[in-house]
Amino acid sequence: MPTSMTLKAIADQVAGKVAGDPDTIITGVGPLESAAEGEITFAEKGPSLQKIAESRAAAVFVPADFSDSSKNLVQVKNPRLAFANILSCFYPLKRPAPGIHPSAVIGEGCRLGREICIGAGTVLGANVTIGDGVWLHPLVAIGDDVVIGNDTVIYPHVAILERCRIGQRVTIHAGTVIGSDGYGFVQDGGRHYKIPQTGIVRIDDDVELGAGNTIDRATFGETWIQTGVKTDNQVHVAHNVVVGAHTLLVAQVGISGSTTIGHHAILAGQAGIAGHISIGNSSVVGPKTGVAHSVADKEIVSGGLAAMPHRTWLRLQHVIPNLPELFKQVRQLEKRLSELERPAS
Repeated sequence: MPTSMTLKAIADQVAGKVAGDPDTIITGVGPLESAAEGEITFAEKGPSLQKIAESRAAAVFVPADFSDSSKNLVQVKNPRLAFANILSCFYPLKRPAPGIHPSAVIGEGCRLGREICIGAGTVLGANVTIGDGVWLHPLVAIGDDVVIGNDTVIYPHVAILERCRIGQRVTIHAGTVIGSDGYGFVQDGGRHYKIPQTGIVRIDDDVELGAGNTIDRATFGETWIQTGVKTDNQVHVAHNVVVGAHTLLVAQVGISGSTTIGHHAILAGQAGIAGHISIGNSSVVGPKTGVAHSVADKEIVSGGLAAMPHRTWLRLQHVIPNLPELFKQVRQLEKRLSELERPAS
């Protein structure tokens, strides 16, 4: 971890341009409101750009077309991305020395790559393949015939069950289960009989799964998490679901079986997706929205328990607070109408 970098070195790292003193020494990173002297921060939009003068930071990442400040600036295409890049320079992932802890259990026929770290109490089943640079934290459980690609990091208490496939540069956070049985039962005579779940889970490269996820194996074939998908904590993906490349699944999202989620979609917190439907490419499902029908590409749906066009939902927000008064007026109108329709005596 570097203790300091010049502003020029930082700009070179992020393909940015210095507006100010390139020899300024940067000793750390911090948020705009609380960055200390010597630290670099970022501002990307109007409100935050207006607060630059109030920050104690030594320098600020700003959009490439912004220069209205007396502070040292690094002009970049994407200030937040540049900030993340430099944050990882000052706080890189700390890896232990390569090796296998004496308490780890390695099954027969395992193929282990170079420069791997296997922590205490981790168990590998038979015929597991581990790529180069893989880091298995303590108390990880890997089932028979699992394949894990290069440079993947798996945190404690993760279980990857038999035959599942994990790509390269994947991160799986603590407590996640990959390859649990899909929820498949058939009823007969009032009893539920299990349908064997014979497929696998396939996770492609550069995926990051949050803590406490459950990704069910397919009934047949595979449940497929494609390249670059990022999930939050406590996400559930059911059997035979396909999640398209670079899609975001926020906390407590649940996706029912055999549904396809397109690429670059966003499913906000607690969204619930029914089975056997499709969510289009670059579409957005709002928080706590239940989706029971397919959603087109680039469509935005929201509405709590019932999905509807987003513009309709926005209009509805103005109506909901007035519903008690509207209900009262309707009852009064019904009463008056009933009196007018009453036959004359």
